[in-house]
Amino acid sequence: MWRAMSTEGGIKAVVAALFANLGIAAAKFVAFAFTGSSSMLSEAIHSLADSGNQVLLLVGNKRSRKKADDQHNFGYGRRRYVYGFMVAIVLFLVGGLFSLYEGWHKWQYPEPLNDWWIAVAVLLVAIVLESFSLRTALREANRARGKRSLPGFVRASRQPELPVILLEDIGALFGLVFALIGVGLAVITGNGRFDAMGAMAVGTLLVVIAIFLAMEMTAMLVGESALPEEAEAIRAALESSGGVTRVIHLRTLHVGPDELLVAAKIGVAHSATGLEIAGDIDDAEAAVRQAVPTATYIFLEPDIDQPSP
Repeated sequence: MWRAMSTEGGIKAVVAALFANLGIAAAKFVAFAFTGSSSMLSEAIHSLADSGNQVLLLVGNKRSRKKADDQHNFGYGRRRYVYGFMVAIVLFLVGGLFSLYEGWHKWQYPEPLNDWWIAVAVLLVAIVLESFSLRTALREANRARGKRSLPGFVRASRQPELPVILLEDIGALFGLVFALIGVGLAVITGNGRFDAMGAMAVGTLLVVIAIFLAMEMTAMLVGESALPEEAEAIRAALESSGGVTRVIHLRTLHVGPDELLVAAKIGVAHSATGLEIAGDIDDAEAAVRQAVPTATYIFLEPDIDQPSP
């Protein structure tokens, strides 16, 4: 249940963030056209990149549902990780590096802000809208994370969508605050370089988030095991199953966010017949699937459990 809830909640958070960011991006571009603010342009590009990222996550989720075939025996679930990695690259290149470039350019050639109140108004409205988007993401995360802390949930989650949206929304709020401070100081002092500093702060924040996301998605692409509590539940289900004397060793691997491969060598009684062992394996598989519903692929190797001398 934990995984199904996490995935469903992640999609809800993605959709909420997409609608919020599309409106925010349009407002920021209009504000930039009036004010010429580097911080505002950086924030507009940031929101545009976030919107593209959310589209990528939705496309990746849909494409991952393609059924397994002869070429991909374990299905296409890992496509969600691929698209999550693409999100990190887009955030890094389009959002972070562009903001750093724009900030550095305006630092070298500072310009006064025009109609600064438009920028401030848009930033304040954007903070409100981003707060609603973050609230949705936090609500879904709280349903899914159990007893884990929020940072622990982001690192432990095997679903890419919800952690990505959480980081994007938190980064967006901090970025808006940086931009607001930069614009405010530029207006108060009359020094356009404060606006440039706001843009560079936004860019640095995005680069840091993008690098963290890239590292997390890389770990998922390489292949991560089941969560510790899931591994324990699998081991307990096997050992409580009739006919299984003990679990000799257990290996797990996520072949997709909601699909877990389980391979185990189990001990069986030395007096058990082939027919009895086959029945014991079927019972053990059923017990594992009941304990951990995402255990899609289960391979059990029986071995004679020699009695202790």
